[in-house]
This record gives sequence, C-alpha cells and structure tokens, in this order.
Amino acid sequence: MARSTRVSAAVNRLRERSNNAPYSMVTMADGRFFLILANGDDEAEPLNEPMEMDEFVAFVNSIKKLAPKKASKLDIAFEAKLQASKNK
Repeated sequence: MARSTRVSAAVNRLRERSNNAPYSMVTMADGRFFLILANGDDEAEPLNEPMEMDEFVAFVNSIKKLAPKKASKLDIAFEAKLQASKNK
C-alpha cells in the first residue's frame, strides 16, 4: 500500500504542476509502474516503459519541474551567512 501511495502522490503533484493535465499511473502485476496521458480519445498515451518505484517517482518528478521558490531578502542574507560560516 505504501508503495502505491508514494507513486500516486508523485502523480498528483505532477497534475498540480501541469494545470490538472489528465496524467494517470498504471501498476503492473510485477509491481512496476508506468505513466499515461489521456489524449481525449478512448486510448491513453503511455509516456514511459514500466519502471521500479524509485525510478518511476524520479521520472514523474522530472516532468514539469516546479518553479523556483521565491526568497525574501532575509532568506538570501541568512543563506549567505550560513555559507560564510561553512567556509571558515
């Protein structure tokens, strides 16, 4: 159960990043996964070969990367101070 939860969470994040594009995962009997994209017809387009869980999650996370987080001036200054203390 935890295996498919991790995979389905990755697919849900992908949907959010892609404005709710109709991505879905398919679980094979041997425990591998592949991603499909519904194209409006009755058939869905497979986007990869079946993969193990970790490889599949990395693949899904690589699609439509998240925009970089915005950082305030204080965040940037704090990060610079941390880097300076590491370099001493």
